[in-house]
Amino acid sequence: MKRFLPVILALILVGGGVFLAVRYKKGYAVQHPADKSISIGTFAPERPCVRLPQFLRALHIPQPIVIDLSQKRYTGVALHYGFHLSKTFHPKQWEQYEHFSTYALDKQGNIYLIPTPYISIHPTTFTLQKKIFKLDTHTGRVAIFMDFDDVRPTPNNPYGMNAVAYDCDDQTLWAAAIDESDYREEKGVIYHIDPGTKTIRQRVTGFDALTLKIVHASTGKYLLAGSARTNGLYAFAITRGVLIDPPVKLASLPDPNEHIRKIKVTAANQLELQSIPFTYSLIARTAKRDRTYFAAKWDPVHRKWKITKKNKDYSF
Repeated sequence: MKRFLPVILALILVGGGVFLAVRYKKGYAVQHPADKSISIGTFAPERPCVRLPQFLRALHIPQPIVIDLSQKRYTGVALHYGFHLSKTFHPKQWEQYEHFSTYALDKQGNIYLIPTPYISIHPTTFTLQKKIFKLDTHTGRVAIFMDFDDVRPTPNNPYGMNAVAYDCDDQTLWAAAIDESDYREEKGVIYHIDPGTKTIRQRVTGFDALTLKIVHASTGKYLLAGSARTNGLYAFAITRGVLIDPPVKLASLPDPNEHIRKIKVTAANQLELQSIPFTYSLIARTAKRDRTYFAAKWDPVHRKWKITKKNKDYSF
């Protein structure tokens, strides 16, 4: 029996590798967890690995610089800088692909941009929602980066690509689309993308992500996600660069109409959650689009996430 032990162990390892490879290549469908408060361990703000576009140095545009995708005064992208951010850099070429909703920077200073339908639907709207765009760090030009044939927005749900996050560890992108979802079914997709080869490493279905954020905690590495479907905050464990297990639900915002649009680590074991109303329609885009801010901190004594908004405390 002993002489067969190395062979048995090898087969187990190979089998495990095949399992990971299948999941890695094909992805899996998400099964939603129960609504309960769960900790991911301790975490803290990290020094950013990303940088601003390099063309800004050639133009002698000093920091601090704010990337504006609000669409309130400028279509596409605008960069604010100078005293009280009173100056704006906004080439006309940045309006070519209409409106963007969120972005991710990488180590080279490229900006990956996610499109958004805005106020009304145009002939080009559905085509633009199928893509991720890139503002090149050297040239400063915005161009199509990737096109997703499986993303198919419709008048009933005009949203396509919807979120993006940069992974400093392996220099990949995590992105999400929600085009196939409707009021009855949640069919969103999370993509793990190699930007160097423009290939999809993994495709996970069944979760509508409104935002994505990488967090390193004492219990492991996580892809945090704000749900477009509910007011919940979720965590996917990242194991060797792959999402294998279903997400766990960490907490819910106190207002069921609010959905988490941005996640930021602000202090030890504390998150800032920016939320907006979201209904899969363009109604939210016609309003002021002001965001509500919450602080989310794990309470180890009561083993609950403490959610704070405007000096009011909520625990879940």
